[in-house]
Amino acid sequence: MRKSINVAGAPAAVGPYVHAVRADKMLFLSGQLGLIPETGQLAEGIEAQTRQSLENLKTVLLGAGSDLDHVVKTVIFLADINDFAAVNEIYAQYFNGELPARSCVQAGALPKGGLVEIEVIAVVKE
Repeated sequence: MRKSINVAGAPAAVGPYVHAVRADKMLFLSGQLGLIPETGQLAEGIEAQTRQSLENLKTVLLGAGSDLDHVVKTVIFLADINDFAAVNEIYAQYFNGELPARSCVQAGALPKGGLVEIEVIAVVKE
């Protein structure tokens, strides 16, 4: 079973893709920039963009039948790897207990001039 999911309240996709795809009991979320859903503009600064990216992921996860506690893998793309510590500080506020596996890489550039983009894989809540 494969189902495409778009969630109200999350920023519109900036390309030809959906917010998430459900395959059986797994959710594969598209990367979320720090876009403010109401304006489509990036939040100001790395901390605000990281927080907004994670809030956008929460919105998509909840709309797709999961939540942050069911995330098993994250990938963080940074425009500047020197922001690693600042992103970790915000990230740690959203994930606690059983932490997901994670990768973090510096990207050459992110869409819309973003500073951070985060994608996740999660299990659907039973």
